[in-house]
Amino acid sequence: MHIRMATQADVPQILDIYDAAHDFMRRTGNPTQWPEGYPSREDVEGDLARDALYVCVDESVVLAAFLFAPGPDPTYTEIDGAWLNDEPYHVVHRIAAREGSHAGRTCLTWACEQVRNLRIDTHEDNAPMRRTLSRLGFAECGIIICDNGTPRVAYQHVASRG
Repeated sequence: MHIRMATQADVPQILDIYDAAHDFMRRTGNPTQWPEGYPSREDVEGDLARDALYVCVDESVVLAAFLFAPGPDPTYTEIDGAWLNDEPYHVVHRIAAREGSHAGRTCLTWACEQVRNLRIDTHEDNAPMRRTLSRLGFAECGIIICDNGTPRVAYQHVASRG
């Protein structure tokens, strides 16, 4: 498995992964994190256009997709809690992987290796993602409010200076 920037040719596989992620979230007790139709083709195309969409691939099969971009992220301006620091950071959004591939963990590990500060959020009911973030050393920092008005649990990973 390796991470690379997504291409237009990856879009059908990315949309399939997002559709499967909807089903997985519903089956695992998280039916409301992503409303129907989100992420949309327009979201994917927008992430591609800003060179922020990445994929985890094994040969020619896309196993996972995620947005990886520098902050600041307007959603993270206010937090009920506290970030670990106020230094520049990158964000991961819209991360999804083929079920059973463990590619989501690979994506997050890669992102943590790229930058010192990484922020991400997820729904309170997204137990699989919350476990993964905890295992990877992300700290739970508080609650943020998304653009659609819904709360999310916010996390930050700070790499050791080396």
